[in-house]
Amino acid sequence: MYLRNWCAAVLLLSATGVCAAEAAIKPTTTLAAQTASNTSAANSFVGQTNGNAGAGNVSKVDIHSLLYPGATTKVYAHLVLWFGGSSHISIGYNSTDAAQIHSQITDMISRGIDGVVVVWYGPDSSIDKATKLVMAEAETHPGFTFAIMIDQGAIKWDSCSGCSPQQALISHLQYIERTYFPSPAYLTMQGKPVVTNFDIDQYYSVNWDEVAAALSTQPSFLFQNNGGFSHALSEGSYSWVMPTTSDYGMSYLTSFYDTGIPLKNELTAGAAYKGFNDSLASWGSNRVMGQQCGQTWLKTFSEINSLYNSGKQLPTLQLVTWNDYEEATEIESGINGCVSVSASVSDNSLRWTITGDETTVDHYIAYISSDGQNLMSLGETYPGTNSVDLCSYSIPNDSYTLYVQAVGKPSITNQISPAVKAALTCGGTTGGSTGLTLGATPSAMTIASGGSGTLTVSVAPQSGSFNSAVALTCSGLPSNLKCSFAPGSVTPGAGTASSILTVTAASASSAMIRRNGQGLFFATWLLGFGLCGIVFTGKIYGGRILRVVAASVVLTVIIGTISCGRNTVNSSPGSGSQNSHVVTINGSASSVQLSTTVTVTVN
Repeated sequence: MYLRNWCAAVLLLSATGVCAAEAAIKPTTTLAAQTASNTSAANSFVGQTNGNAGAGNVSKVDIHSLLYPGATTKVYAHLVLWFGGSSHISIGYNSTDAAQIHSQITDMISRGIDGVVVVWYGPDSSIDKATKLVMAEAETHPGFTFAIMIDQGAIKWDSCSGCSPQQALISHLQYIERTYFPSPAYLTMQGKPVVTNFDIDQYYSVNWDEVAAALSTQPSFLFQNNGGFSHALSEGSYSWVMPTTSDYGMSYLTSFYDTGIPLKNELTAGAAYKGFNDSLASWGSNRVMGQQCGQTWLKTFSEINSLYNSGKQLPTLQLVTWNDYEEATEIESGINGCVSVSASVSDNSLRWTITGDETTVDHYIAYISSDGQNLMSLGETYPGTNSVDLCSYSIPNDSYTLYVQAVGKPSITNQISPAVKAALTCGGTTGGSTGLTLGATPSAMTIASGGSGTLTVSVAPQSGSFNSAVALTCSGLPSNLKCSFAPGSVTPGAGTASSILTVTAASASSAMIRRNGQGLFFATWLLGFGLCGIVFTGKIYGGRILRVVAASVVLTVIIGTISCGRNTVNSSPGSGSQNSHVVTINGSASSVQLSTTVTVTVN
């Protein structure tokens, strides 16, 4: 009897939902997670005098966001695999460690990178061993590809006995043909495997026609710099970092792109880099191109965006480099944007200021915490907005710890403010009692995945005038939507002040489709019912009853909790991939809090 009553209580808990008991502050992350290294750089790596940043918390904003709207450009990271040996500096990891290769490729994928170009120095070497690990790892990530760049050092240091440079190159390519071309993850262009090289023609005289004739599989050969487009057998060319230029390589890149744009039948592979400094390299000659606190990195993308657009696409971009620590081109550990953020609370508003160049910041995230360690995100805001109204959230009046994180643009390090202590004293004021109105026109919009839409937000006094600035923010955004206001605050005065709200949806390939959890919760309820049903039918005896029922309770609570708190409304069957989201628009000025909602449908 007692057991059956207990099961009935379990079913009642399932039916009424475990969400009802959840607190207003629901942590979504921790302070430790937002400050610890989140890269594939070794945790022990503390930075170098050549400008490489120590392992830190680095922006995971998709690298493609730095390119022009509508870019279909494939982005590849240039990867060196020589670390761990005595001939190179120690950076805390070994390139022949499979776990390290896994960490590097998953880190690249998390930043939106499409593949790697491996600099290769010949067969049966430690670098070749590491390249095989890259191949194996790439094959576990559909869509992620790799290609080989043959360095001139492969001929210099790993030639067959008595071979001429051309014979050595043929031997190397035949090995690559047997070993790497068959991989389903190997990069191809129009069905042909892609092979690049570094400085072979600068050091050796090679008849490339004879080289190609020695292969059963004809590759797509890509060469380098402007002259690479007209090279024998060339199907394209790639650009590189030029540390000896006086303008951070911008004129070189302009010339390279101008050469490639008219050549419709050849591939143009652009370059993006953070700078250069070979002062720590054993082969270095003190060539230095400054990082400019992340501006060199951003300028290489701006150069692309000035010449290409959605109707004139740059096919391929190579990041120079993922991990060449010795020449200080690595982006693996992050790029220092030289910014800091400080926060304060005034009149129940969290406000912040940025020190440094805000153009390196992608967005801000405000966090609130009951204990200073477990954080709940209050959503994202964008440069131009530097406050959030804490009373616009359903947070009980109490004492809290708050932080503001400046999330860098892709591959730039994130920064978080020192903790701010505050006691909320929200009185529940609404727009109706303040003499202000907040509205949005239209009240609903439909945008395509990867696209954006706009609407007009208006603030007006009901009578008289209102001469304080009203800050505008969004809340209730799912992870696949971003919003921005232009301007970020308005002062209505005696009339109506307007701002344009732009809502942008992540592309389907990068956005995570959220389910409302009802099916999962129903399955949980059904599971609880099924297990308790076994009790009712008397199929479980003795001590096994308690163990099974206890397991059902734990599973019900865990899965039920996971299914709570969703704000995405899935479209009805037959309506395609549409998802509708109710987004709250907030306006705050001192003690005034306004809000209205709009419906955003993504298809």
